Amino acid sequence: MPLIGHVKELWRYPVKSMQGTPLTDCLLTERGVAGDRCWAMRDENRQEVQWGKMYPQLMLCSARYRSEPQPGEVAAVEITFPDGATLGSDDPGLPDKLSTLCGTRATLWPLQAASNREFYKRYKPDPAQWAREISAAFAREPGEPEPDFAQFPEVLVDYVAVPGTFFDNEELHLITTASLAAMRAKNPAARWDIRRFRPNLFIETVPGVDGLVEQNWLQRRLVIGEAELEIAAPTPRCGMTTRPQADLPFDKTVLRTIVREGAQNLGVGAHVKVPSRVRCGDAVLLTD
Repeated sequence: MPLIGHVKELWRYPVKSMQGTPLTDCLLTERGVAGDRCWAMRDENRQEVQWGKMYPQLMLCSARYRSEPQPGEVAAVEITFPDGATLGSDDPGLPDKLSTLCGTRATLWPLQAASNREFYKRYKPDPAQWAREISAAFAREPGEPEPDFAQFPEVLVDYVAVPGTFFDNEELHLITTASLAAMRAKNPAARWDIRRFRPNLFIETVPGVDGLVEQNWLQRRLVIGEAELEIAAPTPRCGMTTRPQADLPFDKTVLRTIVREGAQNLGVGAHVKVPSRVRCGDAVLLTD
């Protein structure tokens, strides 16, 4: 198996659409990184779990666990808001703080069982409004193509996530340094910071591996230590890539470049086929 790179960074996002936490090592499970996206904001007016596409204010917050979560456990989190205030998931003032931030009646919810399908249902008062909201989330400009929505799991037509998870589709997301370098070469004025793209694994490719290389890995496997990942699909990018977070400014040219130069895609989604612990610095091998 050829060596294609090493794990440069590992990331976990305790709360869906909030800033994540860099890790030195993590356990990859069949549900992705242990503890990844185990909490989410819910708009109680719409009775719907929400994301940064609809409420980009969430991206101004950061979240971390008080203690390392165990597989299958939803551990308590602490959220730091843009004004510097930090509140725990068990703080009675958290709903009011979230509601003020988002401008709607908001609460924080842990993962619910897959059988609780009502919890995961989309707010769809009529098909036209739903279509407009989905289109707006991808933030295309006139003349730009929209993603082929047929590539997404059918369950996402009626549910905001695969029930039992807070994932839009695949449970793991990967990007390479080669892809970021390719985008940077096309638009050097933009800040191609990895935080814009919210991967779980940021892979530093070996010399000679250039361009949008992970798009060539579809349906192939990566081996990282004892773990094996199956590359499932390219990742079409949405308006979240342009939004401010931490010290990153709003920049719509990031998405324009991806749509034009990457056929709308940057990075890939993957499934964990053989769970194991992985570490920064681990070799990444591509199956033949």
